[in-house]
This record gives sequence, structure tokens and C-alpha cells, in this order.
Amino acid sequence: MIERFSPPGTLPAMHTDTYPSPELSWQEEALCAQTGGDFFFPEPGSSVREAKRICGLCPIRATCLDYALSHDMRFGVWGGLSEKERLELRRTGR
Repeated sequence: MIERFSPPGTLPAMHTDTYPSPELSWQEEALCAQTGGDFFFPEPGSSVREAKRICGLCPIRATCLDYALSHDMRFGVWGGLSEKERLELRRTGR
């Protein structure tokens, strides 16, 4: 069960109340938009296990990961992968 739900738009680093382009409309369906940002942007050295679990339940995880990779998102958990995991994915060419 997902804990600590927050109102949509509470992750300003990932989501906004108004979307500047249709490219970001997928974010409205993302489970992370309903969950506190501390899961997806934890303090350095903190666990990302909970964020990855939430991402694993999200129906648009692949879209999120594609967005993070194409926009070089360097911080936080996106599409179920941490910063280090996305960096390794970019290095190996997906």
C-alpha cells in the first residue's frame, strides 16, 4: 500500500499544475504526482526503495524513464531508476 499521499502538483521538481506542453501531459497520470516528493528526491545516501516500489506500480513508468533519459534528468528517481542507474543506462546505450 502506498503511504503518504499528497494532492496532485506537490512535486514541483517533477510536476506543475499547468503543463507547458502536451509532451508533459503524461505526468497527470503518474503515481508520483500523488505521492510526497521525499520518496523521489531523497537526501543523499537515503534509500530509494520506496520510490522504486511506487514506480513499479505506475502504468506510465516507461514514458517517465524515456522522458528522464531524453532530458538528462540527473536527480531523483524517474521511471523506477536512480541517478546512478540512469547514468549507467546512458553509458551502455540503453
